[in-house]
This record gives sequence, C-alpha cells and structure tokens, in this order.
Amino acid sequence: MFASKRLQKELSKMQGKLPPGIEVVKAEDFSEWLMDIKVVDSNPLYAGETYRLKFAFSSNYPIEAPEVVFVQTTDRPIPWHPHIYSNGIICLDLLDRQGWSPVHNVESICVSLQSMLTSNTKKERPPGDENFVRYNTQRPRDISFVFHDNQV
Repeated sequence: MFASKRLQKELSKMQGKLPPGIEVVKAEDFSEWLMDIKVVDSNPLYAGETYRLKFAFSSNYPIEAPEVVFVQTTDRPIPWHPHIYSNGIICLDLLDRQGWSPVHNVESICVSLQSMLTSNTKKERPPGDENFVRYNTQRPRDISFVFHDNQV
C-alpha cells in the first residue's frame, strides 16, 4: 500500500518535468516501470545512444531499493561500463541494501546512472563478466558487490 502511494506521487511529479535525457517509457502499474536514459554531455562512448532501464518494485518500496537493470531491445543496447554487466546488472552502491536510502527515487536513480555513464572513460565490462553472466543465479538486489572503485 505504501509503495503504490509513493510511486503514484513520484509518477505525478515526473509528468513532463524530468531532467534532460530521462523519459518514462512505461509506468502502468506499481510493480514494474521502464525508463529511457541518454547521456546528455559529449562523452563519445555514449553519443547518440539511448538505454532502457527496468525498475521492479517490491511492496516495501521505498524502504527497500527497487531492482534496477538495463534491458536490451533492438534499438536499446546495454551500455559498456566497468560497473555494468553484459546482462544489464548494475554494480552501484545506491542500489545495494547498505547504500539505499528511502530519500532516493526513480528520478534520482536515473540521474545517478546518467552521471555514472557521463564520467566513464573505459569501454569495458566488469572483470569476470562472462562467468558472472553465465553462473549468477541471484536477483540483482540479492547480490553482495564489493565496492572498491569509485574512479569510473
């Protein structure tokens, strides 16, 4: 109940008032939303690209972080980044149980991901990407990432 009220409030606030490069694609219910983000600066790694994010909300949102992943479509690739796995899972402390705070919301997550992409200079995947993608069976919110690199 609390999650749906909070999400309704967020959606109302976002209607027509999102930062540049962020767009609501689908928000028909309070369990899953799709958002598109673009890097709006001149970072050549992401020029002309648009990326799709899938937000999955539990009934405990915003106490519990949403599950956020990049999803690939025919015209929306998974961005290359040292903290984004090729299956779309994102290694970002903001989305982790310890890093999450209920003051965050869908918009702030999108802005954080835009910033993460904007500051990146390496077109690469995280170390061990292939094995992680092949063998990981955990949901993104249940993965315990070790956050040691805030340089990208």
